[in-house]
Amino acid sequence: MPYAVTHILLTIIAVDLYRDYVAKHRKYFTLHTVLVAGIAGLLPDIDIPANWLLGKLFPGAVPAFLAHGGITHTPFFGLVFLIPALALWERKKHKDAAYFFAASFGIFLHIFLDYVLGGGAHEGIMFFWPLSTAGFKIHLLNGLGLNDVPQGLDALILLAWLWHEEIKHKIKDFI
Repeated sequence: MPYAVTHILLTIIAVDLYRDYVAKHRKYFTLHTVLVAGIAGLLPDIDIPANWLLGKLFPGAVPAFLAHGGITHTPFFGLVFLIPALALWERKKHKDAAYFFAASFGIFLHIFLDYVLGGGAHEGIMFFWPLSTAGFKIHLLNGLGLNDVPQGLDALILLAWLWHEEIKHKIKDFI
């Protein structure tokens, strides 16, 4: 199961790589947009503190769909941010749309990582919610017996990213 740091780092890295190498309009994909994407990469896990808080306020009354791996771990949740992005883009509000695109990307990447590596609900990701509650998963780390990998994965991702940033942006100049 990817840790919170993995969700944030991989989202930031992916969006920043897009910004550096692909985006034609870098003015829409600012460093602030990269930060928003990183925060959104953790957004599906908002169900954890929400479930805890609701459990404290209304003991025994928290609906099952709010459990970890519920509706916040579905493509439907990502669409909540993607649809406004498309609407804003159509209205030529590109900078505002970029924030929503970045947020939806972070959410979709989180769901993808949980689907492939393990995480969210034990039953898997409900790709077709609200039409179906059937869960799908690959959960490579669990299936291969590599449950301890996420601890080192965060460090390896960070080191690889720092190396990239040193090569591309010469970060030692800022120290």
